[in-house]
Amino acid sequence: MTPLLLALPWIALPVLVLLVVRFPRELPAGRSSRTPSVSVVVPARNEAINIVACLDSLVASDYPDFEVIVVDDRSDDETGALARSVEQGRAKRLVVLDGDELPEGWLGKPWACAQGAQIADGDLLLFTDADTTHGAELLQRAVAGLYEDGAGLLTVVGRQLLGSFWERLVQPHIFMLMLIRFPNFERAAANARWRDAIANGQFLLFTRDAYEGIGRHKAVRDEVVEDLALAQHVKRAGFALRIRSAENDLSTRMYRSLAGLVAGWSKNIVTGGLQSFPRWMRPAVAPVSLVSGVTLWLLAPAVLALAGAQWLLGVDSWLGPGWSLWAVCVYAASTVLWVWFYRRMHVSALYGPLYPFAALVGSWIFVRSWVRGSNVEWKGRAYRLPPVSERA
Repeated sequence: MTPLLLALPWIALPVLVLLVVRFPRELPAGRSSRTPSVSVVVPARNEAINIVACLDSLVASDYPDFEVIVVDDRSDDETGALARSVEQGRAKRLVVLDGDELPEGWLGKPWACAQGAQIADGDLLLFTDADTTHGAELLQRAVAGLYEDGAGLLTVVGRQLLGSFWERLVQPHIFMLMLIRFPNFERAAANARWRDAIANGQFLLFTRDAYEGIGRHKAVRDEVVEDLALAQHVKRAGFALRIRSAENDLSTRMYRSLAGLVAGWSKNIVTGGLQSFPRWMRPAVAPVSLVSGVTLWLLAPAVLALAGAQWLLGVDSWLGPGWSLWAVCVYAASTVLWVWFYRRMHVSALYGPLYPFAALVGSWIFVRSWVRGSNVEWKGRAYRLPPVSERA
């Protein structure tokens, strides 16, 4: 009975997750009676593979009054030329702006967004990434949701497009980490605690009052997790933060290879985690998170692998049958949880039993991000950031 008792926390975890986790409500299905002008700002650096699909979807938006502003952040590829090849469509105007040189103390994405906002005419400002595609009704639904919720900032989560084996294997593991930290996105966004702010930088819809009131992108000029920082500023300034879902109208393919995935998440996964905890807790966050992750997802598979190796070699196992039984129970319970979550992410259930390999890659990304600390590299740029421990 002892192995089964020791396995109870892992057996209970899927039940607990199903009871506690709540995904954001869908955006309203109908059109808002209010149709303020919207400026859509798209920061783009080396996005030749994505920019045309993104802009084609944006200019096809079924909304009466919007403009699209692309800021080509000094790309090394054909991003700017491809952006200029897109027709204006239903947009009031489509502007492609050549970004200025990066000033001292700024990171690329906040600087590109700041330049786009500088020439924006809209009553509302939407900041969206170049690797997104938008349904024709998304903009009108988002505006309706903004007013329905009385938000100063509405952030929308959509569907993650996972094309390769490594994307399908690892991306759900990363998003599960976020789910463990924020099991109820809407409640975290709406409560009064600014450290519980959460946002998806792929879709940030601001009222102009809120955007100006937090100091625009200048307030997050040196933030690598600028979406989270913006959301925290919104709460601290007394504006309402809300999060909704639009899985059928917003899709994103963040990375297209294992190398891109590792590089992308390494730049911000630890920093983002630290920013949501008080300063006094931060020294413990990374080590506790790493040990917890290894214990939760890798300990049982390691025991099973060791027992299997000993059996194949004909070596007497020093683990004993009890620990093998514990490992089998834990692995089975964890597989049930991962099958559910992979399916929730539109990935085949066959990936569920492979979760230990995703955990290994996730642990490597976490360690890589932790070791690099304030040294960040992304899209050909290297930054030295102020330590998170020195921030609020």
